Amino acid sequence: MKIVILAGGGGTRLFPLSRECYPKQFLHVIGDKSLLAQTVERFLGLVEAEDIIVVTNEKYIFHVQAELKSINAEKAHIIVEPTGRNTAPAIALAQVYCKDKLKCTEDEVLFISPSDHLIKPVDDFQRLIKQAEKTAKEENIVTLGIKPTKPETGYGYIEAAKDEEKTAVKVISFKEKPDLKTAEKYIKAGNYFWNSGMFMFSIKTMQNEFKTFAPEIMKIINHGYEYTKNNFSQMPNISIDYAVAEKSQKMMMMPMQDIYWNDIGSFDAIAEVLSDGNNNAFIGDTLTENCKDTMIIGEDRLIAGIDLENLVIVDTPDALLVTKKGQSQKVKDVVSKLKQTNRKEAKENVTMYRNWGKYTLLTEGKDYRVRKVEMNPGESLTMQMHYHRSEHWTVISGTGKITVNDKESIFTENQSTYIPMGVKHKLENPGKIPLVIIEVQSGKYINDDDIVIFKQGKEIY
Repeated sequence: MKIVILAGGGGTRLFPLSRECYPKQFLHVIGDKSLLAQTVERFLGLVEAEDIIVVTNEKYIFHVQAELKSINAEKAHIIVEPTGRNTAPAIALAQVYCKDKLKCTEDEVLFISPSDHLIKPVDDFQRLIKQAEKTAKEENIVTLGIKPTKPETGYGYIEAAKDEEKTAVKVISFKEKPDLKTAEKYIKAGNYFWNSGMFMFSIKTMQNEFKTFAPEIMKIINHGYEYTKNNFSQMPNISIDYAVAEKSQKMMMMPMQDIYWNDIGSFDAIAEVLSDGNNNAFIGDTLTENCKDTMIIGEDRLIAGIDLENLVIVDTPDALLVTKKGQSQKVKDVVSKLKQTNRKEAKENVTMYRNWGKYTLLTEGKDYRVRKVEMNPGESLTMQMHYHRSEHWTVISGTGKITVNDKESIFTENQSTYIPMGVKHKLENPGKIPLVIIEVQSGKYINDDDIVIFKQGKEIY
């Protein structure tokens, strides 16, 4: 069995914590590990790390690498989608990767999992997967259904056959996210389950279903992994639900009995996990008095709350969200408006992560920008040059190696260096601890596109 974890989505419902550059699968809001790390750990013990495939976006690959390293799962495979094309093409790419690169047979069973859900207890979940594997080997596509605890309008539903004597039952239909009245009818009927987005099938079974219901996908993956990757943009932008699950006659559902599931799809979902006896959840430096049914998430600064009720407050250095509980699904509408007006808050965070480390914007104004740069041991920037800005670097901790034109030098704590505009330069961390510097950029045009990269002494862009 191979585990395929889909970790390429951007997500919009957890703004301002989650941004286009840093989606929710990398957040550490539930526990001290990211949702992706928790997802991978959920399968370790069931399979080895080398039996796990993470499908992600190119701009998230260093995030995925860091999370795998944090839990000693570096042997897991990472597949990079050339472009976002929804879950059906992502699953097809993973499937052909398993065949071509991992030499899996057509009888190999794949379990497809989102990267950003909370599921516990892990032991019970693993036992359920082992049971589902048996059903999947019988040329079925198995999906896991969640017994609804309330008439939720934010989830899709699965209508299942009424046969309580069997652990796996026939799927009758998939339902779109309903209105409240329809959701109440589903709850009353008793045979409707929340759609978890998890699927299990053999490679052979899914190939046959692609051939029948999504021939445009099958036509591409028939040519192998490299061809599929090079022609990935030709795939239809479609979910596995629309492409196969809603049409297939091989769909079976297994309910996740006595297993807690939360898709962490909104701040209300986070509050459900973290709330105390007064239905309050406070994260960060908070001071509260007489608050109930309220969640406050902060970072560095103190947040004081008095007589608050039924609120969600999320504070980050560059954005503050205040909404009523029960309305946090509307956060995606705010993000849509930010994107329409080309606001950088929709895409960027104050702290931006790179393959070499990260930087945090401290302050900026006309003709200047100040950032805290943290470079990991052994990492370096490319040789580069800026036409419109100069840079001044001061080391806070660690040891840096700076190359200016052809001259190399070492600078350590409390030492500074100045890079005039138009001068080639390169920063490295040759040490064993992170290099932390304060960078002051100054000039008439300060933007990240003012950069010329050199490779082997030649300008490449």
